[in-house]
Order: sequence, then C-alpha cells, then structure tokens
Amino acid sequence: MLQTDLETKQHVYKQPGQTKRFIKQWDIQLMVIPALLFIFVFNYIPMYGVLMSFQDYSIFKGFMHSPWVGFKHFEMFFNAPEFWVVMRNTLVISLLKLGIGFPAPILLALMLNEINNRTFKRIIQTVSYLPHFLSWVIVSGFVISMLSTDNGSLNMLLESVNLIKEPINFLSLPEYFWAILVTTGVWKEIGFASIVYLAAIAGINPHLYEAASIDGASRVRQIVTITIPSIMPVVVVFSILAIGNLLNAGFEDILLLAGNPVLRDVSDVIDTYVYRLGIQNSRFSYATAAGLFKAIISVGLLAGANYLARRSGNSLW
Repeated sequence: MLQTDLETKQHVYKQPGQTKRFIKQWDIQLMVIPALLFIFVFNYIPMYGVLMSFQDYSIFKGFMHSPWVGFKHFEMFFNAPEFWVVMRNTLVISLLKLGIGFPAPILLALMLNEINNRTFKRIIQTVSYLPHFLSWVIVSGFVISMLSTDNGSLNMLLESVNLIKEPINFLSLPEYFWAILVTTGVWKEIGFASIVYLAAIAGINPHLYEAASIDGASRVRQIVTITIPSIMPVVVVFSILAIGNLLNAGFEDILLLAGNPVLRDVSDVIDTYVYRLGIQNSRFSYATAAGLFKAIISVGLLAGANYLARRSGNSLW
C-alpha cells in the first residue's frame, strides 16, 4: 500500500507544470494563437455593442453620449404586434429544421456505410457534398427557377402527370413556404453534415461486426446494436449544439427565398426582423434588444441541453 502511494506521488511529481508544457509545445500552441485572435477580435470585442439595447443610440452621439433608457426597447419588443408572429415562425422553422435536418445526415451516413461498391459510394458522397459549397444566392436561384410558373421544372412535371391543370406559384403561397425552406436546407447540408458521422462510424472496431455476423445478426440488427450506440456520443454533442442554436432559424435562406412580402407572416424570424428593423429602418437600439433577447435564450437552451446530456455521460462541459 505504501509502495503504491509512493509510486503515485512520484508519477504526479514527474508531470510537468502548465508553463513547462506550454514551452515544450510552443510550436503547437503557436498554431492556436491566430484562431484565438480571430475569436477575440470578431466575437468578443464587438460585444460592447449590446449597450445599444439599453440606450436611445444615435450614431452621431456614440455610446458615451447616447441617453440611457433601461429596458425600454425590450418592453417595446415584447409588446410589439408582430412579436408572437416572429417567435412562432422562429420556433416552428427551427423545430422543423431540427426534427428533419438533424437526423437526415445520420441516416445518410448509415446508408453510405452499407454500400460496398467504393466507386458508387464516392460518387454519392461527392454529389451530396457539392451543394454545401454553393452560396445561398446560387441555391436560392436554383429553387426559384425550379418553382417558377414560367417553365419551372416542378410545374412542368406536375402538369405532365396531370396532377395540376395550371402552374402554381409556390413562392407566393404561405402554406408551401416552410416545406420549401426546410427541404432546401436539408438538400444543401445533408452531405457535408454526414462527414462527421461517417468518420465516427469508420472508427468502430470491425471485430464487433464480425462477432455479430457470426451470431447471426442481420445488417439492420448490427446497425441498431453496434453502429448507432457507438456513434451516440457524437450525436449527443451535435444535438446539444443544435438545441443551443434552436432560435437560429436562418437568415440568408429566408431572406432570399421569402422575397415576396406575402410570405412575411410565415417567414419573418428574429434574424430577419432584426435586419429589417435595425438596418433598413435604422432602429439600432430596438434591433439590438431583440438580438440580445435571442442570445440570452440560446445560452439558456445550450446550458439546459448540456445539463441533460451530462446525466447520460456525454456533454460539452
């Protein structure tokens, strides 16, 4: 017992301190410095801008001389006629993207993992990855062209199979907007998002599959009992991040696809609302208050999701 304690103390004593470890790994630490500087300059320094939400900010008076008004702009935001419409759209679109867009890359990764033909597998991966590298300007142009009433491919297809008698202007009908938005987002990101899950699947010990095959387990049974439990820590971490971003319903995709004012009742979310009020109408303090409200709720959701995940043994902190 005494010998074990002595060996433990010697092991602890031999561990280098933080400063010595930093000096020893100076070349690796040097690679991290640009990323830290980037985060500090573009994420932390601009945080002083939240002061605008407690002021009647004027670009001519600046932060130092603009009058302080407390929670005036928060009260205006909560009492605004469009507040509940914006919150409803934000939550519905976010939940649809979470419920459909989150499991989609997991399913794609599971299916790609079952393909034995490497050439066909690479083709599918390349085709599914490509949309991620296209900007939303290009993607929205594709969608608008495809859904157009003038030679739009979808309307032409539906007319050819006699499902409709005349073209439908999908991007002018509110009942279609959420489906179009979520479908487009999933198509754009499903391939790239599946890379992490494919990497996690590749790290599973192949002997587990061999043992399950010898025991007579089918491929579906192997996926359920081996693959999914093995990648669950990765799924939990990404689910925490997804819940933390629950109020990030989107900005570029909605701004480009919902150009028709008729869609505002189903497309206006917090980000587009802040853009319209803050940039277009120059109500900087009001827009900052709305943005700060969203940020506080997002931090609370992230902390709550991490707390629940910690009970299962997988969490961010």
